[in-house]
Amino acid sequence: MNLNSFQCPMLTATNYMTWAIRMRVLFKDHKVWDVIDPGSNNAEKNDTAMAVLFQAMWEAIKTRNQGADRVKEARLQTLMTEFEGLKMKEFETIDDFASKLSGISSKSVSLGEVIP
Repeated sequence: MNLNSFQCPMLTATNYMTWAIRMRVLFKDHKVWDVIDPGSNNAEKNDTAMAVLFQAMWEAIKTRNQGADRVKEARLQTLMTEFEGLKMKEFETIDDFASKLSGISSKSVSLGEVIP
């Protein structure tokens, strides 16, 4: 079976009913609906059903993480701009300035980037 020959619907927070109907049609089209309801011990059908589900889940995970990567990049860019423009003010203590540097560094590390 070639799973690349069809497009799995993506499950979102608001489309469960539509997603479930489309997935049921896909399972029936690939003759594996009996794996889902009421269940099956047929290993080949189980593998096919799992492949269909994982493809649908993979697309949702991929989309969610790509969005998270964009947010992470934007946050890192903001931190780098803040870091590059950071200057110690006349009334600031060394401890206050060091605390700002440490905060920026910690946030950067938590986003996966070490400021050299």
